[in-house]
Amino acid sequence: MTFSPVLPIGGFAGYAFLKRTMAAQTAAFTAQASVKRDEAYFRDKIGTINTAEELVKDQRLLRVSLAAFGLEDDVPNKYFIRKVLEDGTLKTDSLANKLTDKRYAKLATAFSFNLSTPRTKLSDFADKILKDYETKQFAVAVGQQNEDMRLALNAEQELPALASSSSSASAKWYSVLGNGPLRTVFEKAFGLPSSFGAIDIDKQVETMQRRAESLFGANTVDQFSDPEKVDTLVRKFLIRSEVESYNLGMSRGQVALTLLQNANSF
Repeated sequence: MTFSPVLPIGGFAGYAFLKRTMAAQTAAFTAQASVKRDEAYFRDKIGTINTAEELVKDQRLLRVSLAAFGLEDDVPNKYFIRKVLEDGTLKTDSLANKLTDKRYAKLATAFSFNLSTPRTKLSDFADKILKDYETKQFAVAVGQQNEDMRLALNAEQELPALASSSSSASAKWYSVLGNGPLRTVFEKAFGLPSSFGAIDIDKQVETMQRRAESLFGANTVDQFSDPEKVDTLVRKFLIRSEVESYNLGMSRGQVALTLLQNANSF
């Protein structure tokens, strides 16, 4: 039987329930036979992998590896992933460094196939990857029922790490904008319109900085190393999303009512 997270209600109240029951629900999720099989296979095989080519040839290893970084949709893109992994991140012109989405850089750094000895040879490598795999896959299961909650879980996991990284203040905002799930959370929490992504990227950063300072008292991503500010961001995102869904439902209901009234007039 496939485990489905228990989400009795939506919105922020539902998310609060999810967080209260997270430990028990995550344990139940990772206890599934399918998850256990994937993890056992990964532990058994990953230490034998020496190159990016070997990794992408093993569909099962590749799927777990990419899922640990939220990149499971890229499993079919084997040549692209191989290039990302082989280039690494040490050179400024490497593919991962050119990509706006920095999850690829994290992937390349984690495996380090560009070094003489890849990290797959480290004794704790499997533990680290599988911990992220479990977290991300649980979020995927949550997202199958409520995508907003998946985005909230993702933000709580990724934002503090980005905030405490050594990147410059501007680079961190570009990373937010380049990370689709994080970008969605910020845009909705900040009340930005759907057309926001069409403006110049530098203007987008400036807008993000202004909104951040207005709502949180500082214009940098660094402030989100504070768990309370991450919690506030997630709460704003979920509440705005719930309001939008409610308004959309009301609008559809009004349209349906109007059509019904018009039909009755004939």
